[in-house]
Amino acid sequence: MRAVVYSVAILVAAGVMYFVATTPNDKAAPNAQTVAAEPHDVMTEPGTLVLSVPSMHCEFACFPRVKDSIESVTGVTEVALDEQKEEGVLDNRQVVVNYDAGFDLTSALANLSSEGFKDADVVQ
Repeated sequence: MRAVVYSVAILVAAGVMYFVATTPNDKAAPNAQTVAAEPHDVMTEPGTLVLSVPSMHCEFACFPRVKDSIESVTGVTEVALDEQKEEGVLDNRQVVVNYDAGFDLTSALANLSSEGFKDADVVQ
């Protein structure tokens, strides 16, 4: 009987974890204004930009996925989590992207969208 109860508890816990991981957070970062990216925004000069990723919930699972998906785009030199108000708490859901000439912003946003971060956009 104990094995059945443990099995049911494991299934319920797995279901709750799946639901929490796949539920998007519709709350945008406070005071963040975003602008829509133009189709095929290829940067002609090196620079830095900030991307808002409101559905990034934590710096231990979500941020590495965001970082890997952006770094897979040609021209990206570094992706870092923006400064947080409190250490250990993801209260500023933005990433700073350093890039070289030829970086395709549209591809970066498409990669984020395919990873489940459909609400990512450039911070103005």
